Amino acid sequence: MPRAALDKDPRDVAAMFDAVAHRYDITNDVISLGQDRAWRRATLSALDAQRGETVLDLAAGTGTSSEPLADAGVHVVPCDLSTGMLRVGRRRRPDLPFVAGDALHLPFADASFDAVTMSFGLRNVSDVDAALRELLRVTRPGGRMVVCEFSRPTFAPFRTVYTNYLMRALPPVARAVSKEPDAYVYLAESIREWPDQRELGLLVRGAGWDQVAFRNLTGGVVALHRARRP
Repeated sequence: MPRAALDKDPRDVAAMFDAVAHRYDITNDVISLGQDRAWRRATLSALDAQRGETVLDLAAGTGTSSEPLADAGVHVVPCDLSTGMLRVGRRRRPDLPFVAGDALHLPFADASFDAVTMSFGLRNVSDVDAALRELLRVTRPGGRMVVCEFSRPTFAPFRTVYTNYLMRALPPVARAVSKEPDAYVYLAESIREWPDQRELGLLVRGAGWDQVAFRNLTGGVVALHRARRP
């Protein structure tokens, strides 16, 4: 399996996630020590989608983030670059309208959604500004965005421990639970190179979003960035 490089060619990223799709959710639970579920719940709470609203869940993977929205009466559209992930999702939730799509060229009309959300996917695109502008384009005026992404722990001693876990412990752990550990080497490298909370907030604002704010989760391991389309 080709491991995506930090230039994040969409074909390599898609192939990498295709290869891990069958065990992706289980592996995430293990390597995050179960925290991924709490992060997704916090994302849904920040999004505050209401029954009858139409929401784009970008980088939806197998649909784990879309399911609770659909179950709450939200018209959610799970979208992902990886067709392998979408196949797994369709088998589990055939009622959800899974769509294959690239964050840089979304297959939706302007102002299609009341809200958009993206969990742990923005870090995997080659042009973050272009992806944020595409999300802006498909969101109606006044609509909102929530991005959940790995970030920078704020407490320096914890940040050192966390970085050591990423680069030293995560690949062996991934090797024990996944047949494709190279994907998790990429995960560690991409997190290490990702902008911190304030830098990402500036990118969001620069892409045209308004009312930009962020909130740290798990001491800054993950951050939620919220914004509205003017």
